[in-house]
Amino acid sequence: MKKILHIISSPRGEASMSIKLGNAITEKIKAEYPGSTVKVHNLATHRFPHLEEVHIASFFTPEEHRTHRDLEAIRHSEEAINEIKDADIIVIGVPIYNFNISSTLKAWLDHIVRRGVTFKYDENGPQGLLDSKKVYLALSSGGIFSEGPMTGLDFSVPYLRHMLAFIGLTDVTVYRVEGLSIPGIQDTALEKGINSVVIA
Repeated sequence: MKKILHIISSPRGEASMSIKLGNAITEKIKAEYPGSTVKVHNLATHRFPHLEEVHIASFFTPEEHRTHRDLEAIRHSEEAINEIKDADIIVIGVPIYNFNISSTLKAWLDHIVRRGVTFKYDENGPQGLLDSKKVYLALSSGGIFSEGPMTGLDFSVPYLRHMLAFIGLTDVTVYRVEGLSIPGIQDTALEKGINSVVIA
């Protein structure tokens, strides 16, 4: 039995291919680990604010000195990090907008990458403080970035791999629904993406 955290970042609801792929991944995980539970965090409906001075100040204020304003500012971050710590497996839906992740997903990342909480610096440099978790990325894109001439424009996967590894999440598998804007490919893209999912 596993605890699965499904992060949704698309605002498109039932029309979203990243959500459909993410749902398929969670269903295959549940089939592999009967009795598993799924917690869904929809960033489109439960938004994370873009970082402002008040958030950054609260991150660096010692817990015993935080004011009510600090506690309110840090609430999103604390909740998100606790969700990650509680999960065994994390599924992150990643629709590609303008060759990269959405600002919604970037805001979530900005709240979970915190010095002294999810990473630290020591004499060897930065060290991630989260581990023993499997991460699946469920990407959707109009173009094809996994192979061919547009691979150099895939800024999303390298960035996410780097940021997740920075906080200790190094076991990352990527599945894609791609070519959604390409005639002759778009009609079977979702089926191809779902069929590629293997849970190990």
